[in-house]
Amino acid sequence: MLRHLPNLVTALRMLLVVPLCWLIHAGRYDGALFVAAIAAVSDALDGWLAKRYGWQSWIGGMLDPIADKLLLTAAFVWLALSGELPMWLTALVVGRDIAIVSGAIAYHNLVGRFDAAPSRLSKATTAIQLAFVLVELLRLSHWIATPPLLRSATIALTAAFTLASGLHYIIVWGARARRALRRGRST
Repeated sequence: MLRHLPNLVTALRMLLVVPLCWLIHAGRYDGALFVAAIAAVSDALDGWLAKRYGWQSWIGGMLDPIADKLLLTAAFVWLALSGELPMWLTALVVGRDIAIVSGAIAYHNLVGRFDAAPSRLSKATTAIQLAFVLVELLRLSHWIATPPLLRSATIALTAAFTLASGLHYIIVWGARARRALRRGRST
């Protein structure tokens, strides 16, 4: 029974999307910061539990990145709709996730089942995006003051990692798909 605990934690993280969006929309950035922090801790916790106790599963490997994408996409979209983030950054974050999910669906339909294990670059991108959201919520809560130059640098860093990770997925998974399809034709 305990082996399903990481998946339960992941599912609970997915449920945090609703209060996060509502709190951002309502301008209650302190509450949104609290919810986002809980989500960040739960992301680390479910991964640690799965690895530490060998409770890894295929469904957990699929649900964890979906939960991350839901939470981060929601945070970026609602912060942009509130006028707090540049729309181009949100479009980049959402576009990357659409490209990854579309590519995964295409790979599954054209090639076969795939391993959803994220690359190191993807993990770093998720961590940077999450840290960016937390820092933005800290700034909006007036807990910290962010000098404009530092904020511009964090936006640039987030954008650079998001773009690099999206391109990395397209290149790596595109090459894997071509190799698998060539092998399939030669047999």
